[in-house]
Amino acid sequence: MIASTSRRRLPRVFLSVLAALFLAHTAHADFSGPVIRVLDGDTIEVLHNNRAERIRLNGIDCPEKGQAYGKRAKQAASELVFGKEVTLQTHGKDKYGRTIADVLLPDGTNINHELVKEGWCWWYQRYAPENVILAELQQRARKAGRGLWADPNPIPPWEWRRNKRPTEITPTF
Repeated sequence: MIASTSRRRLPRVFLSVLAALFLAHTAHADFSGPVIRVLDGDTIEVLHNNRAERIRLNGIDCPEKGQAYGKRAKQAASELVFGKEVTLQTHGKDKYGRTIADVLLPDGTNINHELVKEGWCWWYQRYAPENVILAELQQRARKAGRGLWADPNPIPPWEWRRNKRPTEITPTF
């Protein structure tokens, strides 16, 4: 009798676990909204539930504002998405609390891919090591000398950030 009762409860427990996993997965559910701000080439804000939600584009890293090509990367992102309705395919949050996402236009254009394709950012291999699409798009942009790849030795933003340290102030007496 105990064995048969346990067997009848198993499906309920299993369904509860599945439901919990589904809810946990949808905590970072995809959503749509208008782009209300472009902070830089790989960070935008989308209006979601009447508030600005900061979005970090998945798998890419654009030059920083003070870095060569930084302004052009921001301009390229702005031309692609500012004021437009986008759909976000989310991948969780980063350490700064930004939603990580692939950003899609209504026609299906993936903005993350477009920015790499046009040469305005790097495939961020550290965070998207198996993204063969971004790898291929970067290789083609580099070979064609598009965007920042016109520079024979562009500095990846992660190196630029690491090397950009405050200079020490030496007192003069």
